[in-house]
Amino acid sequence: MPDLLQMIQEKDEQGLREFCEALFPGVVAEMLDELGATEAWEVLKHAPAEVQAEIFPFFSIHFQVQLVDLIGTQALSQIIEDMSPDDRVDLLERLDPEHVESVLRLVAQAERSDIRKLLSYPEDSAGSIMTTEYASLPVEITVKEALDRLRVQAPSRETIYYVYVTDEGRHLQGFLSLRKLILEKPNTKLGDIMQRDVISVRVDEDQEVVAQEIARYDFIAIPVVDNQNRLVGIVTHDDAADVMEEEATEDAHMLGAVQPLEDGYVATPFFELARKRGVWLIILLGAASLTARVLQLVGPTESGSWMVLFLPMVLASGGNAGSQSATLVIRALALDETKGRVPWIAWREIRIGALLGSVLAALSFFLAQLMVGNQASVVVMLTVFCVVSVGTITGAMLPLGLKRLGLDPAFMSTPLIAALSDMFGVVIYYTTASFAVHLIF
Repeated sequence: MPDLLQMIQEKDEQGLREFCEALFPGVVAEMLDELGATEAWEVLKHAPAEVQAEIFPFFSIHFQVQLVDLIGTQALSQIIEDMSPDDRVDLLERLDPEHVESVLRLVAQAERSDIRKLLSYPEDSAGSIMTTEYASLPVEITVKEALDRLRVQAPSRETIYYVYVTDEGRHLQGFLSLRKLILEKPNTKLGDIMQRDVISVRVDEDQEVVAQEIARYDFIAIPVVDNQNRLVGIVTHDDAADVMEEEATEDAHMLGAVQPLEDGYVATPFFELARKRGVWLIILLGAASLTARVLQLVGPTESGSWMVLFLPMVLASGGNAGSQSATLVIRALALDETKGRVPWIAWREIRIGALLGSVLAALSFFLAQLMVGNQASVVVMLTVFCVVSVGTITGAMLPLGLKRLGLDPAFMSTPLIAALSDMFGVVIYYTTASFAVHLIF
């Protein structure tokens, strides 16, 4: 990194080009990601378009979009042309339609048609994650002819380990592994040795089902066919791994009562993150208020009983806010998004806690007014604000602290957050009520 920063400062074009070409694309992307989009492009722009296209997919989609804003249309069209079909479609799906059209006008006709076809498939379907760069051969040729054709196809194919056998109408007839093809006698017909019982998926099938099929059978790739069994593409194991990670992240967020984030915790804008968390906190606050209503109906009616009525709602608000923070931070830790960002995360969670606490405090004040109709509503309002703020920052910092101590944050965080939130909630609630008794009542 020091050498790279020095080359950027000295505008060493030759050195920056060699940096991009000499290292593995994933390593280059990892280092450039630490610099930010502007400096990353200052490095990348010195590399050939084909090298840029190899590095680009290793960036997150959010970072790719940031880079696109810095790249001219001509340069972007060259990168898009050299990227693999599935990777470029993932990027283009996130751009404005006007931007996409301006780029596609500069892309070669064959590539343009392929891009438009892939963009037409529903989001999260097999068609949206497949690549059209697959190896295919006609059924009637021999092994020797097949190997000769594969030598020609190989440079432009994503993988040639599986070779798919089709008829003249591109209907999938069978498949062969490259290993089997090499071991067979040269004059053997493909139709005599191919595996005819092909496991495939439909182009409109859900991407999670596709990933599960690849995992179930340990495939390197799985063919994708249309409703007439014509081969239209393949989904490779690396794309299936991305889908499994995406689906696991979505499930983790939903289990933590957070609307799934499209770009991850760090890349999601502040107010969008607050909105996705706030919606569920409001719903859960409403559910907790029902408990207060039940206690009001069946519990004692003497003076001061209102404190017992709202205790479940107060504790639930802090616990839910803390669980949300813990879920997001634990997932960010798993995806290695928190490196060097602990102070930034703490400040962000303090602001989100204050914002969500204010919204929930206002709603709890309104609910308390409906139920008890006196100054006790102020106590409930202040307490909810405090416990949500404390719960949010505690839920974020506890997993980071446990990780620093070498403990598993996923294993330890949830029960600790629940216990701490309840403890802080009770202390804050009764402390606030005690002050209110002297000041208000």
